[in-house]
Formats: sequence, C-alpha cells, structure tokens
Amino acid sequence: MTVRTATLIGSGAILLWSLLALFTAASGAVPPFQLAAMTFLVGGLLGCASWIVRPSGLAALRQPVAVWALGIGGLFGYHALYFAALRLAPPAEAGLISYLWPLLIVLFSALLPGEGGLRAAHLAGALLGLSGVVTLFLGRGSLSFEAAALPGYAAAAACAFLWSGYSVLSRRVGAVPTDAVAGFCLATAALSLACHLAFETTVWPHGAAQWAAVAALGLGPVGAAFYLWDIGVKRGDIRLLGVGSYAAPVLSTLLLVAAGYAPATWSLALACGLIVAGALVATRAGGAREAAAESGR
Repeated sequence: MTVRTATLIGSGAILLWSLLALFTAASGAVPPFQLAAMTFLVGGLLGCASWIVRPSGLAALRQPVAVWALGIGGLFGYHALYFAALRLAPPAEAGLISYLWPLLIVLFSALLPGEGGLRAAHLAGALLGLSGVVTLFLGRGSLSFEAAALPGYAAAAACAFLWSGYSVLSRRVGAVPTDAVAGFCLATAALSLACHLAFETTVWPHGAAQWAAVAALGLGPVGAAFYLWDIGVKRGDIRLLGVGSYAAPVLSTLLLVAAGYAPATWSLALACGLIVAGALVATRAGGAREAAAESGR
C-alpha cells in the first residue's frame, strides 16, 4: 500500500467523523456513556464480522498489554474525558480546546523516526486549520473562559493530548494489525457500559429513526472510522491527516445546516476557506516529500 493510498483511506475517517454530530442529534436523548456503549459495541462487532470468513483476524487480539493500554486509552479515554469536559465547562470552549489534537499530531509526529522533523508547511497548514475552527466557534457566539470551569478545560486539553498521542504512537506499533481495533472497540463498549450504570439513567431511543441513527453511528463515525484512521496513521502521511482533520467540524456544521439543525453563517464560509487553504499548504508539503522519496529510490 502506498503512502498516498493509506492517506486517502485515513481521510475516510475524517469524512465519517463529520457525520458524528448529525447522527448524534438524530439519536434522541440517549445519555453519552450509554450511547458510547451501544455504538462501540456495533463498531466492535463490525470489525469482528469479517472473522467469520477470515478466522486468522482473531489472532490480532493477542497483543502485549502496552498495545491494549494504548488502544483502550485512546478510544475510551478520549471519550470519557470529552464527556467530562462537556459537563464541567461550556460546550463551545471545551470543544475548541479539545480540537487542538490535529495541531498536536503535526507537532508530535515530527518526533517519529524517518519523518524528517517539523516541516514549516505542515505547521502553517495546521495553524490555518486551527484558525478556521476558532472562526467557526466564534461564529456560534462569544467565547468566555471562566475560572470555575477550569477542571472542564483541563479535561478538554487532556482529550487533545490523549487522542494525538494515541494517533502518533499507533505509528510506532505499525506492525499491529488493524483487526486489533475491534478488540479496542469492544473493551471501550464494556467500560462505557460500566460508566453508564454508575453515573447515568438509561434512556432508550424512540422510534425507528432514532434506532437507525444509533446504528449508523456504530457503523460509521464510531465504527469504520477507527479502522480507517488506524490504517491512515500507520501507513499514510500522518501530518497531512492531522491538518485535514480540521475539516471535520466544518463539514459537520455544513451537514447540520443542510439537515436543518443549524443556520448558515458568515463564519462557516470563512472557516471553510481557512481550512481549505491550510489543507492546500500541507498537501504541497506532502507532495514534495513524496517526490523526494521517489527520486531517492
């Protein structure tokens, strides 16, 4: 598999994550940990389905404790901290802080062997993308960071470091098959169920439409997306994927506008322009690196 192909596959995860808000809104009033338990169960079973005709995939679950800690810490840890951030801090501010993870991926990936250090074009692209997300959040209303919400801000920052760390460190364990992600999803479902039983009141979806939204979440943004992301960060251009990840909240907002859940605003148009500009800058850097690699061979 070429770097370009793996990067395109990883980009599929970004497109699926853009559906997260829409499907979550359509799933009704299901509590966060209960929704995570239901959707990660679907996502895990999705990965296990191929083992019926490909039993060898089951062997991917035999991994060192460190690999399991990385996978479960990335999937469950990120979502648990994100839910805590939304409870302890205003959602807009918490969401903005947590979305520092694409920039952190660009920064942390410079430490990976063979990546050639930090490239200015990747950093510039990431900063343009971040400015686009800031513009998008500002367009939803003024941001005000309050001292009382400091624990929530800390949880949001921990989200950013945890997911970026999981993404970058996944490249260090590139020999681990993507089939292992199914195990991480099932473990995350079990831990989410435990948190739901401890902290939440069960609320089931109402009607076929809400059940369909839950199933779609498990098959896409909370299922297939993690398998695609695993391939992308292990074999693709991880920094380009980091920059491209800033497209997810903008695409998500565009889908909410199209579905009638949110209004179209000037900030959305400006955010689109900034993120597209950032992606173009980073793509040029990625293309130059790939050309250099080809000439070296």
